[in-house]
Amino acid sequence: MSFDSLGLKAELLSAVAAQGYTVPTPVQARTIPIILEGRDVLAGAQTGTGKTAAFTLPMLQILSGQQEGTRGRTPRALVLTPTRELAAQVADSVKTYGRDLRLHSAVVFGGVGFQPQADQLRRGVDILVATPGRLLDHAGQRTVNLSKIEILVLDEADRMLDMGFIHDIKRIIKLLPLKRQNLLFSATYSDEVRDLAEGLLNNPEMVEVARRNTTAETVRQVVHPVGHSRKRELLTHLIKEGDWRQVLVFTRTKHGANRLATQLLSDGINATAIHGNKSQAARTRALADFKKGSVRTLVATDIAARGLDIDSLPHVVNFDLPHVPEDYVHRIGRTGRAGADGMALSLVSSEDQPLLHGIQRLLGRKITVEEVADFKREAAHTSAAAPSDRQTEILHLRPKRAGGFSRQPSRRR
Repeated sequence: MSFDSLGLKAELLSAVAAQGYTVPTPVQARTIPIILEGRDVLAGAQTGTGKTAAFTLPMLQILSGQQEGTRGRTPRALVLTPTRELAAQVADSVKTYGRDLRLHSAVVFGGVGFQPQADQLRRGVDILVATPGRLLDHAGQRTVNLSKIEILVLDEADRMLDMGFIHDIKRIIKLLPLKRQNLLFSATYSDEVRDLAEGLLNNPEMVEVARRNTTAETVRQVVHPVGHSRKRELLTHLIKEGDWRQVLVFTRTKHGANRLATQLLSDGINATAIHGNKSQAARTRALADFKKGSVRTLVATDIAARGLDIDSLPHVVNFDLPHVPEDYVHRIGRTGRAGADGMALSLVSSEDQPLLHGIQRLLGRKITVEEVADFKREAAHTSAAAPSDRQTEILHLRPKRAGGFSRQPSRRR
């Protein structure tokens, strides 16, 4: 299948071709025709599956066919995202694919000045990309009118609910017209997401691609056993000995990210941290430096990394294993994209073993253990055994633990 077969207009096909894309991803192939028909969509898709273009392209086509290019109007499409980075990424996609259309867009999120955003909104936009909190700020100051929204997109709905945005989302929905097209994208289908979808969507078409508990075959996963106190030493060793030029490192806390970045700098490795306490300008600068190679190591928390779009990332390291097993899959999905090879390394101490077992139960298989000379953990050796037959049986009987997008709820976080 090619993009030509999806019913997109010439201007959009030209923009897609200019980005080097010729074949749509599964989520694009399945959702674009449905959205163009004007139907609501409930899609299971995570970052890296092409979901942004899956809703951006048909949204642009629908809006471009109606009073194209007139100014002074209120927004007709609203895309809600959980983080600033993802909002910026979606806004960039809107501009990239809509380059030949007379449509105007804006993005609003916290951490930057309010007034420039208000001025842009007053000039009139067709498509508004926003994080919930800053959007409600604008609504409260009456710098935006949401009464003419025709298309609502909730991107990464599960993460928005995890971050406590449910009440903000409900407040925003009350500001929208009842008659509109709704598109909800979520990596998992938890009780909360299901409740939101039932109250929001009208007879939606359900699309499921890339289950949450699957990992790219091009990603090599390895566990390195190491004592907790020597994790940073081992990370420095790996980066230097392997001459890694670009590595994304995950920590569990903001303080841990700052501390590790500082320690790596003292080891002679150019590193910076990115997390929610950083200003938007600092986060944008850190990501830009990482992409262009002036920063070798980017240390991030899960929420700060949400929506980061980094091409051809060769290495991802779990300095701290995540408490939620599904987040492991999301983390390592940053590498091995578009058929490229990637390496996902986890530094595992004895304290991390329960988390490792949870991840392996989710994956349904073991992760290869490789000891690094001089860094064998002082405590008991890491066990990376595959789940037992009884565990596998439980896994199949309780699909909610797989975190997949199904009608059965996943566990609450």
